[in-house]
Order: sequence, then C-alpha cells, then structure tokens
Amino acid sequence: MADKQSHLNGAYYGPSVPPSTRNYHRHGRGSGCGCGCCLLKFIFNIIITAVVVIGLAVLIFWLIFRPNRVKIHVTDVSLTEFNLTGNTLYYNLAVNMTVRNPNKKIGIHYDRIEARAYYEGQRFDTEPLTPFYQGHKNTSFLNPVFSGQQYITLGADETSEFNQDTTSGTYSIDVKLYLRIRFKVGRVRTGKFKPKVSCDLKVPLNSANGSSAGSFKTTKCDWDF
Repeated sequence: MADKQSHLNGAYYGPSVPPSTRNYHRHGRGSGCGCGCCLLKFIFNIIITAVVVIGLAVLIFWLIFRPNRVKIHVTDVSLTEFNLTGNTLYYNLAVNMTVRNPNKKIGIHYDRIEARAYYEGQRFDTEPLTPFYQGHKNTSFLNPVFSGQQYITLGADETSEFNQDTTSGTYSIDVKLYLRIRFKVGRVRTGKFKPKVSCDLKVPLNSANGSSAGSFKTTKCDWDF
C-alpha cells in the first residue's frame, strides 16, 4: 500500500516526447536562378547560337565560292611636270592601272571610285572615275589623270626630300583609290563596303625630249578594308 501511495505522489508525465523539427526558409535565397539570371542565360545562348550559325554560313560560302582578293597593279605612269614654286605644286601625272577579279562566281559593282594623289602625305589632286560592274575572271582598266596646280605646305624635311627627288629625277608619289563596292553572287548582292587601295609609286620624270631618269616598274597595290 505504501509503495502504491509513494508512486501516486511522485511527478509522472508519461513517455518523453521528441522535439519538433522546424524548417527555416530564407526568402530570396533559393537554389534556382531568378528572372534576371534566366534572362541573361537566354540572351547568352542566343548570342552563341548566332555566332555558330554565322561561322558555318561563312565556312560554307568559302567552300562553295572560294573567294580570292581582287588584284590591282599600276602598270605604267607618265609624269611630265612636277615643279614646286614657292608653295604651289605644278603637276601632270597619268596613271594606268589594272583591276583583276580572279573569282569564278563573284562579280563586283564599283559604285564609286575616287582616285587621289599624294606627295609627302599631302593630297594635291582628286579625280572621280566612272563606276562599272566587273564580271567573273575579268580584268578592267583604270586611267586616272592628275593635272593642274595645288597649294601645299612642305616642312623642312619634306622640302629636303623634294630636292633629293628632283636631283634623282624620280618622285615618291602615292595614288590611292577610295571605293564603294558591292559583291554579286548569283542573283544576290551584298551590302556596301568602303575599302581603300594604296599604291606607293616611284615615278620617273619625263623630260621635254621624251627621256626619263629611269623606267617605271609595275607596282602592286595594297587593300585596306
């Protein structure tokens, strides 16, 4: 009876209950990316896809048409006057050029051709030439003529160079072509390109009796797109 009474008087709460487990969630720190991150990823994928497609298109175009650069040469020149009086340059220069399109399937529209003549970095004349279309495997000819007078300013070094050229009878003259062209492939025409062609020439002066200080050597011109 005593044992039963002592058991009844003791504190008894039944079996222990395990603590509840709570899940804490911090807003804005989910494992997935937000809208901004997904948008950037989408744009990045579009750019990569566009680069791959354009690269494949260029490769296929090259494999089919095998484009080659147009070759431009200055084959002959005639310089009958190149005198500097004060700051005025008197000149008479004729240039013969060949333009060779070696491509079998690509034609070229020369929509604008502007020939410019330079001495010691200073332009002394500009001549527009007639636009034309050049077909496949074709050679065309350009014949700019620069004649007249132009005010130029030469420094001490440039004047010394001019005097040396006068003594030797051969002048360093640059002829440049400023172009606006389009390519034609089948019935498709590309957009417009504006390359520059540079021809660095060593031009002998022809005297009044027809003799010259030397002979002109055919010069290859350089493209700059």
